[in-house]
Amino acid sequence: MNLKPLQLKGNVVDLAIGIIIGAAFGKIVSSMVADIIMPPLGLLIGGVNFTDLKVVLKAAVDATHPAVTWNYGNFLQVTFDFLIVAFAVFLVIKAIVASKRKEEAAPAAPPAPTKEEVLLTEIRDLLKK
Repeated sequence: MNLKPLQLKGNVVDLAIGIIIGAAFGKIVSSMVADIIMPPLGLLIGGVNFTDLKVVLKAAVDATHPAVTWNYGNFLQVTFDFLIVAFAVFLVIKAIVASKRKEEAAPAAPPAPTKEEVLLTEIRDLLKK
């Protein structure tokens, strides 16, 4: 590939900005899922908190040997976070593609006639009379 150094630098900066915004967006979505969506959903299914769902594989023996658990509720929480982020990204990309299509679909205005064309048009009109 024959990339210019400045173009490559711009792409790296764009990628870094995307990662930073994505991380912040991920935190916002995680908070929305954990604090807004999951409590009513948990209430709807009987007051279950998804992050507390687990299967005890081996009970705790004492303080030095805690219980071994399979925390599938946390997996459900992260899956819901991912689905919401994926849906939000899908909507953003769909809006960008739709705006690009509108730009392409809009016909370009014809170029303004040059002075020569205007004069020739006037001469033609005068000759028709």
